[in-house]
Amino acid sequence: MNRLLVFLTLLSLTVVSTQARQADQVMRHISDYQVDANELIDAALADSAAWNRLAYLTDTFGPRFSGSENLELALDWVLEEMKKDGLENVRSEPVKVPHWVRGEERLTILAPHKRELQILGLGGSVGTGPNGVQGEVFVVNSYDDLEANKEMAKGKIVLWNVPFTSYGATVSYRGNGAVRAAQVGAIASLVRSVTPASMYTPHTGNSNYSEDVPKIPHAAVTVEDALMMQRMQDRGQRIEVHLFMDDFWLPDADSRNVMGEIVGSEFPDEVIVLGGHIDSWDVGTGAMDDAGGCVAAWEALRLMKVLGLTPKRTVRVVMWTNEENGMRGGNAYRDAHINELDDHVLAMESDGGVFAPIGFGFSGSDEAFDVITQIGKLLNRIDSGKITRGGGGADIGPIMREGVPGMGLNVDGSKYFWYHHTNADYVDKLDPVDVSKSVATMAVMAYLVADLDQKLPR
Repeated sequence: MNRLLVFLTLLSLTVVSTQARQADQVMRHISDYQVDANELIDAALADSAAWNRLAYLTDTFGPRFSGSENLELALDWVLEEMKKDGLENVRSEPVKVPHWVRGEERLTILAPHKRELQILGLGGSVGTGPNGVQGEVFVVNSYDDLEANKEMAKGKIVLWNVPFTSYGATVSYRGNGAVRAAQVGAIASLVRSVTPASMYTPHTGNSNYSEDVPKIPHAAVTVEDALMMQRMQDRGQRIEVHLFMDDFWLPDADSRNVMGEIVGSEFPDEVIVLGGHIDSWDVGTGAMDDAGGCVAAWEALRLMKVLGLTPKRTVRVVMWTNEENGMRGGNAYRDAHINELDDHVLAMESDGGVFAPIGFGFSGSDEAFDVITQIGKLLNRIDSGKITRGGGGADIGPIMREGVPGMGLNVDGSKYFWYHHTNADYVDKLDPVDVSKSVATMAVMAYLVADLDQKLPR
């Protein structure tokens, strides 16, 4: 027994020692790339090329909602510019996308006073019909609150006045509010905009319906108006409004994912894919969400090309379509490349605004996490190399579920949800230096993973 214990102890120490030597070798090997990393960082920070390209894209083509002419014109421009940059295999892949159209929208408060309130219909909402919907507002603060007072909500317009705690928690009311309100007999649903701060700006976003309950109109009001109507109800005042929404659906439209590459010098079939979603909501210009992520990934490849850095593996930038109201682009990419996913080494996404970068959240094996952590150290000079467990993105989610390691760019998103899905999403909200640092962060990570001697372990 003692001999067995000694043997197992020695075996364990041998394994640990071997792993330590391998980790040390990886660390020394990665440290050899500091010069290349610094070149990419210096090139990204040398000017405001990324911010300028982002400004041109968003100023010129505006909001790029699925099914819109703006989106398709933007995609045409991207393809031409990628070719001018010298990227290889520049192409598009077809995607059928949903086509919801926002018509005229009005919310008028009639009592206790009369005036127009700002609203944005939520994606996919049905219209009200030509006469609109008029009724008394009933304010609730949670699903439990509605359930406890469902008799009072029947025949009224339910307003979900739910404070922002986190996007993941609060967005449920935007997504499911119309269904839950309809289940208790409400005639329409309003939701307090999903944001921690407001300057009388409504926020749109996607929403859902269920086939087993009536589809009722669903719109977002400003935080200020939600709080005002809460105060009115608390005083016992009757709140009456008239809601008009001329929103409607058209048949699915033709769109595209677009992409370009730097083809690997030794393992061209092994691919590192990075990008963001090129579509946006139909308000603002979608600079933060998510043209910035697209341009940062695109510029990462352009800088590799400019510096003559050709990695061993292929680096592919993808701009996915229809993330906002359908996820058709991410799913179409998975379907088109399903037989190649064993050779997709890493998928990287930026969809949180290109504010000051912090690092990445990574989802993959422990061995891969250790490698990514070492690469992150090359970004310490711009404070963007912190690697945490768990990360990815909506568009790379479909291929991650097929086993591809994934990571998402982490940024200082403290103000992201101030402007998210609003008319205020313009490029002026982004600092050119932060955008350049985001480019550098994505470029260094993508290049290093693509150029390692060994494929990133799964």
